[in-house]
Amino acid sequence: MNGAARTRPWRQARAWLRALATRPAGWSLSRRLLAASLALVLVILPLAGAGLAYNFREAVTASFDQRLRSLLQVVLAALDYNPTEQRLQISRTLGDARFERVFSGWYWQIRDDDGTSLVSRSLWDQRLPVSMADGVTLRNISGPRGEPLRVIERDVQLAGHPQRLHVSVAASQEDLDAEVARFEWLLGLSLLTLGVLLLGGLAVQIRWGLAPLRRLHANLTRIEAGQEQRLDTRLPGELSELATAMNEVLERDRRLIERGRSAAGNLAHALKTPVSVLQALSDRLPEGERRQVRDELGRIDQAVRHHLARASAAGGATLAGRVHLGEAIAPVVDGLARLAGRRGIALERDIDASLAVRMDPQDLQELVGNLLDNALRWAGRRVSLRVAGEVGGVRLSIEDDGPGMSAEQREAALARGARLDERRSGSGLGLAIVEDLMTLYGGTLSLDDSPLGGLAAHVWLPGVARPGG
Repeated sequence: MNGAARTRPWRQARAWLRALATRPAGWSLSRRLLAASLALVLVILPLAGAGLAYNFREAVTASFDQRLRSLLQVVLAALDYNPTEQRLQISRTLGDARFERVFSGWYWQIRDDDGTSLVSRSLWDQRLPVSMADGVTLRNISGPRGEPLRVIERDVQLAGHPQRLHVSVAASQEDLDAEVARFEWLLGLSLLTLGVLLLGGLAVQIRWGLAPLRRLHANLTRIEAGQEQRLDTRLPGELSELATAMNEVLERDRRLIERGRSAAGNLAHALKTPVSVLQALSDRLPEGERRQVRDELGRIDQAVRHHLARASAAGGATLAGRVHLGEAIAPVVDGLARLAGRRGIALERDIDASLAVRMDPQDLQELVGNLLDNALRWAGRRVSLRVAGEVGGVRLSIEDDGPGMSAEQREAALARGARLDERRSGSGLGLAIVEDLMTLYGGTLSLDDSPLGGLAAHVWLPGVARPGG
């Protein structure tokens, strides 16, 4: 494995980690754990592979060098000097045919200080470069045809020979490199398979380990949608304690809300009698004073109802369950339909009974009752109530054939939260209360011209309400 190949996994890992650092912070736990596992696999496995490949190459090279040492000893043992002819000779074959095949990559060479050489047949007319280092040396050189060679060299003094001899034995590294390359390929394939198996196993482990958290999240979603009232505590120890604590908080909030609603109702009843008495006493006053007192009492009554309605609705959006809209508003609609009949007004109803919203039934009745009552006060002969499903929620449309309102009047009414029935007698929560309920439950209120000729009030409520504060 060359240097570039060894550093490539490092560069890939660093690039991947830099990409991770730029990702959004809102990753899920499972994605974070998988990303961390992938980062570890990308760092650890290449390091392990590089270490194994290095150790394998060192071991194979050491074995190859040992073989060269053995061949060098064979050459030295076969080397002989004939004093009569004054020439060097090899007394026997080395037992390897590659030394006889020209340019086979396996060579031996014997050279004296004068440059006289005795070489293997495989070297033909070429010569190996000689190192001037003392003792036994091992090094890499290029062969006669540029092939990589591993050579071992040694200086010896042969009996009877007047000069020191430099003996070299060289062998091609192609087989060595091929063996190392094959090992690295198999190692890479094995590590890749191991990495995939590790990531798969970690993904299964993470999914299994986070299953209780997913169940808790789903449980919270059902509670938010009003489908359940409590969290399931059949969870691992830590999460079970958390779910129990959250159930206690939910129960305490419900008790506080119910207590607040009860207190608001009691306050409304406590104020109703004094206001009625003051209204009765005002009848005994002179006309001018009576009108002034009644106006002030009317403002007091409206302010009390306004703030009591807000207190009654506060918190309902947080813990309210899903209710079938048709069933919830049926008592109010039926009662107002009878009132409309006595006034000679036709109340047309088109309500999808399958629709459900997450809203307190009392707040829903207050909302519909207020808008429908105002429509009946201004209507001539017809009032229409339509409830239909819409993308993400439910739309209520209440229309009448009364005088209606101009665009400026509608804008001013929504801006100041005025009552729709400002010019007629009677009480009601007015647009301010309707807008408060819309804020609490994440809905919207809009006024428009009605095809019937009067005013059209459109209310949109989300299928799963968001707390509006």
